[in-house]
Amino acid sequence: MVGPNPDYIPPKNVALPARKYRVKFLPQELEVEVDPAKIPYAHTGLPGSLLQTAIAHKVFLNHMCGGMCSCTTCHLVVREGIESCSPQQEAEVLLLQDVANFEANSRLACQCVPDGTRDLVVEVPSWNPTLPEVL
Repeated sequence: MVGPNPDYIPPKNVALPARKYRVKFLPQELEVEVDPAKIPYAHTGLPGSLLQTAIAHKVFLNHMCGGMCSCTTCHLVVREGIESCSPQQEAEVLLLQDVANFEANSRLACQCVPDGTRDLVVEVPSWNPTLPEVL
């Protein structure tokens, strides 16, 4: 199951980046450059989301629901740059309430869209292995 959010989740009005920025994925210390000219990278999660960025740069990030904001397998923690990320909507907040290892800067990668004003450091929880994407 891959695709845009189902009709029951209202689409977000988010600012896409106007300039290139970098995202460092922890714990593997992989740093990637996000080019706004290439967004959307895929049809998984919101356009410009951290999930799309991970997939495009071969960073494995579990996403059992296909990026449709109906599970929590793409949970990550934004360690730096959270202020440049889109605000959470109710569906994401409700799902994160029950996520393991929840932190104040926890986000679902499929819903978190950086605006490009800051570089980001994100940590994928240890229970969600980060491996090279096998497609």
